[in-house]
Amino acid sequence: MPVISVPYDFNEDELYVDLQSIFGHSLFLKCEGFNFAGSIKLKAAIEMVETAERDGVLTPDSILVESSSGNLGVALSMIAASKGYQFLCVTDSRCNLSTRLMMEALGSQVHVIAGQEANGGFLGARIDYVRALCASDDRYVWLSQYTNPNNWKAHYRRTAPEIARDFPGLDVLFVGAGTTGTLMGCARYFQEWHRPVRIVALDSVGSVIFGGAAGRRMIPGLGMSMRPPLLDEACVDEVILVEEADTIRACHRLARHGFLFGGSTGTVVSGAMDWLDQHGRRGLTAVAIAPDLGERYLDTVYHTNWLHALYGEDVLDDVLDDVLDYEDEPSTDAPAPDPAPPTPYPGSRQQ
Repeated sequence: MPVISVPYDFNEDELYVDLQSIFGHSLFLKCEGFNFAGSIKLKAAIEMVETAERDGVLTPDSILVESSSGNLGVALSMIAASKGYQFLCVTDSRCNLSTRLMMEALGSQVHVIAGQEANGGFLGARIDYVRALCASDDRYVWLSQYTNPNNWKAHYRRTAPEIARDFPGLDVLFVGAGTTGTLMGCARYFQEWHRPVRIVALDSVGSVIFGGAAGRRMIPGLGMSMRPPLLDEACVDEVILVEEADTIRACHRLARHGFLFGGSTGTVVSGAMDWLDQHGRRGLTAVAIAPDLGERYLDTVYHTNWLHALYGEDVLDDVLDDVLDYEDEPSTDAPAPDPAPPTPYPGSRQQ
């Protein structure tokens, strides 16, 4: 029976959902939303905070400040409340209302940037604001998730080893790209592993992380309006860009089967299924990372008026049809009738 005294001591890291029954391909979705911060960002947040404490950068008089589209802000709010720090999150209008309210409930201040910097978009404007704060008062401590190596080290030390332990026969790993902390931590770990693992990065159309053209992005979590300083493209085997409309369809298809995940997960799943349509084979062991759950997206990704206003009234028209069509057809990965061998169990690799 787990008993904890601080909220960041709990994180369920061994829960996976096999999506074969929903999408027709076996893909093990690592669910990172089962902790008190509600997302994978808890790992990076605690790594950055505790390193800053050990280095003497963060003291009892410090005021934590960070730029975040939401999930890291919640994680830092929870940690700050537990440790007794003040925290100011600088976000923008794309941050979900429920996320802002959660940070405020935890005692944090939230500053919402209204305008965009000419070249850096909302992110550039947020960073400019944080830098001005730090220049005005030396009590402000900016952990800078965009440049802090402890962001990726958290996943090198925790997330990737968790996957390796649970899936020793891993063939391909799908990871969403934002700050690229999760992506780089996992990619660097599996570069050193005893067998090759293909690392596929998922990004949103309109993001410039991998050099694409900048465009409108309304779903927070993945993508950036500038190249992430943490990114080393040599660690990534393949990049897939996903339209936000496809992200939304993947989220709603999962929801139709009882799984409510966040927008980042929809992007990862949509891109992973496209990849598996082309490269999937019997016995392939594939894992994807789901950064959070869907409750914080009820007023955006799962809100009909929001969807129709931004993506058109027909954005979900084919979701129910896809579900019904799949129920009438055998999956491409389904085991053949006896005497064919059964689909491998999680963690195995069929030769």
